[in-house]
Amino acid sequence: MKPADQVRDADIPLELAGRDVYMIGIGGCGMSGLARMLAGRGARVSGSDQASSDVTARLQAEGVEVGFDQQAGALPDACDLVIASAAIKPDHPEVLAAGERRIPVLTYAEALGRAMIGRTGVAIAGTHGKSTTTAMLGCLLTDVGLDPSVVVGATCAQLVRGSLLPVGEGAGFRLGSEVIPDGAWSGKPGVLLAEACEYNWSFQNFRPTVASIASVEADHLDIFGSLDEVVAAFRGFAELVAPADQGGLLLIAHEGAHRREITAGLACRVETIGFSPAADWVIGFDPSTRRVSLRKSRGLAWSWTLSMPGEHNATNSAIAFALAHHLGADERTAARSLGAFAGRDRRCQRLGERALEAGGVATVYDDYGHHPTEVEKTLRALRELERPENRGGRLICIFQPHQHSRTRFFLEEFASAFGQADVVIVPSIYFVRDSIEEQQKVTAEDLVERLRDRGVHAMHLHPFGPIVEHLENLCQPGDLVVTMGAGPVWQIARDYLAQGARSGAGGR
Repeated sequence: MKPADQVRDADIPLELAGRDVYMIGIGGCGMSGLARMLAGRGARVSGSDQASSDVTARLQAEGVEVGFDQQAGALPDACDLVIASAAIKPDHPEVLAAGERRIPVLTYAEALGRAMIGRTGVAIAGTHGKSTTTAMLGCLLTDVGLDPSVVVGATCAQLVRGSLLPVGEGAGFRLGSEVIPDGAWSGKPGVLLAEACEYNWSFQNFRPTVASIASVEADHLDIFGSLDEVVAAFRGFAELVAPADQGGLLLIAHEGAHRREITAGLACRVETIGFSPAADWVIGFDPSTRRVSLRKSRGLAWSWTLSMPGEHNATNSAIAFALAHHLGADERTAARSLGAFAGRDRRCQRLGERALEAGGVATVYDDYGHHPTEVEKTLRALRELERPENRGGRLICIFQPHQHSRTRFFLEEFASAFGQADVVIVPSIYFVRDSIEEQQKVTAEDLVERLRDRGVHAMHLHPFGPIVEHLENLCQPGDLVVTMGAGPVWQIARDYLAQGARSGAGGR
């Protein structure tokens, strides 16, 4: 459970009209979405980031002032509230400046949680699938006319307009209505939908009416220390869901989510979902056709065909449908929306094909997976979808481990997660927040050694440039190439495609 002294005014609504809000790390996907939502609610928003980006450029085009000299610690003269991204440390110069001026400082999760108060909050939690399910549900609720506000931690080209209209510009945010305009919940406070991350107990700042927990596994062990502590954190989150007489619902996986420990004695309504016939919502999935079916307690059944591969995405879509059903969405439109959902950036994303000088092409994908379970499920789904062996090709995975602590805690699990890959290339571990001492405890070579012990053709290469050059010599017609990880490993996939275009071999 999150220590009580870390909870700061979590039950007080965030009053925004006329306030001057400064956001440190405003260029992050979640932070930029929150910035737009706060501005839409009447706040005057400005902020800073380490460097300019497409995200900060769009914010500036929308009238948000963004600076890039964070070390100066110079906050605007008019500043009532500071919001800091999860990556900002307490000794950051702008955080220290806020302390000197006695300006309140909230984390991203605290601000988003307080913005949820007074709304119909919908929170998507779980070790895996949060971002995809949030984007799916956001598009679905838009398509059925519930006009949600949505904050999600990555971009989705369909989020603003929904899945059933022409694709718009990629966004991780959507501003919706103050009240729900249609459906069984018409007239109630507007929907605020957000993914709820467990890292550092962040999701315990939320106050959802409706929530889901898709899975609970050991992760972020540098924070929690053990699986038991992870389960306790999810239990604390579940206790924050509104009571059943206020429409409160927790939808939790029938298996793989420690549901008995998490749901015992909750005041909200609890429903289970999964492939087991004993679940309240029973999922069916045909990998060959990507057809998903969903049945509620032996009653009505619905179905749709996904554009994305994998049983895990079938589960994500089923959770989105079940939550939308609870919110009064039209079921036929909901199923159509899920069938039209094209996915999100960096989630099993097909980037294109690279024509090879020897003839034929290599197909290139990119994925955000950075936990052993995600790696295994994604590689399995890609092999089922693309079947490279049928065209004489191989599955080549460039996996960038994310954080030394996660790599060390799950070294054996990572070693067994690449069974679907024929070749694995491992760059150096992506450093985020681990200590220097932690960095010395594990290396990329340790993972390569474990993979080789299991008979996987694996190698360590770094930096990214030599990996792209190695792919030039390695790839054969019919190969499937996937870059994977939460760091900037996506650059390898895009550089490989771009180099093909420059050389005349072609990338499409």
